[in-house]
Formats: sequence, C-alpha cells, structure tokens
Amino acid sequence: CNATFDNITCWPPSPAGVLVHMPCPAELRGHRYDTTDNVTKLCRSNGTWARIADYGSCHEIVAIKNETENALSRRWHFKAALLLNDIGHSVSLVCLSIALILFLYLKSIRCTRNNIHLNLILTFILKNTTWFIMKSVVTERHTSNDWVCRTVVTLFNYFKVTNFFWMFVEGLYLYIMIAHAYGTEKVKFWIYILIGWCIPIVLVLIWAVVKLLLQNDHTEFTEKNPKYSFFYRGIVLTLFQANCFILGNIVVILVQKLKAHPAGETGHYSLKAFKAAVVLLPLLGIIYILFFIHPEDSKGTSYLVFIYFNTFLQSFQGLFVSVIYCFTNSEVQNAIKRQFEKWQDSHQFGAP
Repeated sequence: CNATFDNITCWPPSPAGVLVHMPCPAELRGHRYDTTDNVTKLCRSNGTWARIADYGSCHEIVAIKNETENALSRRWHFKAALLLNDIGHSVSLVCLSIALILFLYLKSIRCTRNNIHLNLILTFILKNTTWFIMKSVVTERHTSNDWVCRTVVTLFNYFKVTNFFWMFVEGLYLYIMIAHAYGTEKVKFWIYILIGWCIPIVLVLIWAVVKLLLQNDHTEFTEKNPKYSFFYRGIVLTLFQANCFILGNIVVILVQKLKAHPAGETGHYSLKAFKAAVVLLPLLGIIYILFFIHPEDSKGTSYLVFIYFNTFLQSFQGLFVSVIYCFTNSEVQNAIKRQFEKWQDSHQFGAP
C-alpha cells in the first residue's frame, strides 16, 4: 500500500495484508488524546487501504483536562478571595476611622467603657494599616535581611496581639460591670492600658528574639511552622478560652439578677450591655476557631467555602466592631443628635 493521509493520520507505505498500527493523534478538534494508544488501518492483500481507519482505541485525556480546568478555577477563586480581603480591610479601615473620630470628638460620652471601645477600635485601625504596609513591603522588599521588612512584620504582629488583648479587656470589663455593680470604678483605667498595650510588648519581644536567634528570617509567626506558630496560637487560644469563661459567668450572674430584680434599671442596663457582647463575642470566637480548623481536603468545595468565609469574617471584622460598638451605640447616637441640634440652634439664631 502506498503512503496516504486520511486528514488525521499520515500512513506510511506498508506491505499488503498487514494491519498497520500508528499512535493516536495528540490533539483533535480541541480534545487531547493519549498518544500511547494506537489507531489501526488494514492494508488489504490487493495493495489498497481499507476505507476507514479504526480510531476506537484512542482515549481522550479527560483527567488532565479536568485538572487544568480545576487549577484555573482555583486560581480564579484565590484571586477573588484576595480581592475580597482587600475590599474588607479597606471598608473596615474607613468605618473604624469614622468610629474613632466620633469617640474622640464626642467628649460627652467619655467614660471607661467607651474608652475601652476606643482602644479596641484603635488596635483594629493600626492592625489594618500595618497589614496594607506589610503587604507592600513583603512583596517589593522580600529579602531575609531587610530591617524594614522585619520592623513592619513585628509591628503588625504586635498590633494583632494587642487587638486580641483589648477584646479580652472588653469581656473583662463587662464581667466586672455585671458581677460587681460598682466594681468598675475601683479598677483604674491604667490597668486596662497595661493589659491591652504593655503585656503584648513583652510577648512580641520574646517572639522577635526567638525568631532572630533560631530562625533568622522575616516571616511572621502566623506561618504554618510548628516550631514558631505555637506562640501565636497559644495566645489566641488562651484569650478565646478566657472570653468564653467570662461570657459563661456573665450569663449565670445576669440570669440571677434578672430573677431577683426583673424590673430594675440595673438589670435593664446590664441586659443592654450583655446583648452587645452576645452579638460580638461569638463572632470573635468564630474567627478564633478558624485559626485552628482547616478542611482536610484542600482541593474540594469545602476548602473554597472555608477560604471565602474566613476571608470575609477576618477582613470585615473591623466593620462589625464599628457597627456594634459605635454606629448602633445609643450614647453615640444621642450625642450626635445633641450636637446636631446645637448646630441648628446656632445657625438659626446666630452664634453668640
């Protein structure tokens, strides 16, 4: 049989009466095939080719095609999660800044409780700001001996730890307020400052020294390295357990008080404060838990759901805090209303 081409495979000259084998085409009409399989065509005894070749043994490479599509899909989802992360941090930073300005401007609402809210909001602002700076520095100045990178990452970790400690202070103050009606005034505000700002300095300095001496790189202690992540995870888990313990005690004490004085003003005021904590603390607790729980299958749908859920909660956390502790705070709303009425009066009758 003479050489021939059937628009798919080029068949070489072959002896008569032989079944000729040729590799399957690598690609046909946009589909990939396994070239280790063979296509056959009979060279008849009279020296002519059979009219049709047998391509039935050629198998499409479906697995590779699906893996490629899955890889592209996962890459798209990760890019979408990164975009969501940037949007969440940006929205949170704007809302937190507005909340901070309100707490600083409205002097009539100054008290220990709102000062604690102010410090918690400030830690969120500092953490989000350094997050954006660190994102830029680690990308553009990714060198192990870069002191700028080391400094920014250390500051980010410090503000992250202070954020956790001020969450703990929020729970501690709420417990003192409900368990001991007049006990909040006995605890000086500098003690809360010590817990929220000073203790983290000691912890982060210990981490920085350990990292410098033993690992000597710029990466943060939230990395999945069992030698160094235990420090960060230990802080998070300890504070989470402390807040859960505090919240549990608050529930018991509040129920007892409401049973004894169902119509009392103290009970009503405590209930309002408790409602705010019930909304916030479980949310913060969920975020804590996500540091320890990860889906085992990193390629399944559950992992993508986890990525989006975790990214949403962590990036928009500042927005939730702003709404709960500032924008829906009746004291803040009333103070703004009074300022607006005062402004209206001054423009209506002329400023004195």
